[in-house]
Amino acid sequence: MPTVLIIDDNAAVTIALEVLFSLHDIASLRAASPEEGLEVLGREHVDLVIQDMNFTLETTSGEEGVALFREIRKRHPDLPVILLTAWTHLDAAVELIKAGAADYLSKPWNDERLLTTVTNLIELGQANRALNQRLQRERKAKRELEQNFDLRNLVWQDPATERVLTLACQVARADVPVLITGPNGTGKERIAEIIQANSQVADGPFVVLNCGALPSELIEAELFGADAGAYTGASKAREGKFEAADGGTLFLDEIGNLPLAGQMKLLRVLETGRFERLGSNRERQVKVRVISATNADLGAMIRAGTFREDLFYRLNVIELRLPPLAARPGDILPLALSFLRGKTLHPAAQAALLAHTWPGNVRELKNVMARASLLAQGDIIKAPDLGLPLAAAAVQSGDAEPDRDAIVQALARAGGVVSQASTELGLSRQALYRRMERLGIARPT
Repeated sequence: MPTVLIIDDNAAVTIALEVLFSLHDIASLRAASPEEGLEVLGREHVDLVIQDMNFTLETTSGEEGVALFREIRKRHPDLPVILLTAWTHLDAAVELIKAGAADYLSKPWNDERLLTTVTNLIELGQANRALNQRLQRERKAKRELEQNFDLRNLVWQDPATERVLTLACQVARADVPVLITGPNGTGKERIAEIIQANSQVADGPFVVLNCGALPSELIEAELFGADAGAYTGASKAREGKFEAADGGTLFLDEIGNLPLAGQMKLLRVLETGRFERLGSNRERQVKVRVISATNADLGAMIRAGTFREDLFYRLNVIELRLPPLAARPGDILPLALSFLRGKTLHPAAQAALLAHTWPGNVRELKNVMARASLLAQGDIIKAPDLGLPLAAAAVQSGDAEPDRDAIVQALARAGGVVSQASTELGLSRQALYRRMERLGIARPT
């Protein structure tokens, strides 16, 4: 049951509020002075405070209430406070609202309005605590990942990326094939590097073959090597990627482009560790950890007969699904800043980056930042330098004040980074702090 602390020297007021709250399943505590109120706050869990503004007989200045409010904010900055007084001073009310008071009501109060305000603030407080707990868990998990594993200096912040990294590090030391799926440009090779760096063969070679960058007739030679004369132009023997990766990891990007003949040979290598060079009858033995990646629908390819089902299951012992950049917005600004060299981003440019859908994912973002760095006239990259659609960013930065849901969602996407959330909402950081305080949204810790 939520609890409200009533700080008022008038017993009639305190009793009336206690009765009102008890009828709506809200517990209440009472204090007759600022000193007693602060003492109660120091030992009891309280969800909201309702405080009077004057405690000394014949005093109407509100100075005692102002002092109490500021002390509460100092000791409990996230606790919502409703100011209640029979002597309404508009200037004082405005100043205290700016300082973070949740509301300012005059006596006699309207029960319905007061209940609505109290209920909303308590619900907001509960949602904020849940958000803060989630953010704290995410920050703790991020710190543990960075401390316990070699993440190859990967720049990331979004929880969706964290989930992929956690699983990647968890399976890194298992000697099983891993299949990384996701759209082009999302960073699948970086995830493969992280798996290699934390594996039992971390000291071995990390060899990359993009199966989509070679003609189908040359992929087998690249994989398994070829003896002299094995095909036209093969004037001397050549080592394949499997031999080069012996004792380490072989990363096969765009595995869906591997022809059926190559798929059959790859399956045999995965099962036995043995293969033959093209044009050779001599078997070779290797010990290689295979990580593959694709943006293709391998299930559809199996149904179409262009990809072997048995190879799919052999490669897919562990599957890591890397979401597109648009599905992990918390990564956008950290990545953008990492691609800059000696330049900064104007707030409007940050808003434009967050508003863009990034069909080309991280690769597109990197190219956009490289182009913007060249086009920018000074050290600050502005929105026009990016060459991105700005309509969505313009809406975000309009005059309409964001509501509570918009602020909470922006904070969640920003991983609790207020400066990033304020940019997305088109506000200054100070303006966002004021809105958070007015709506009872706790500051991320």
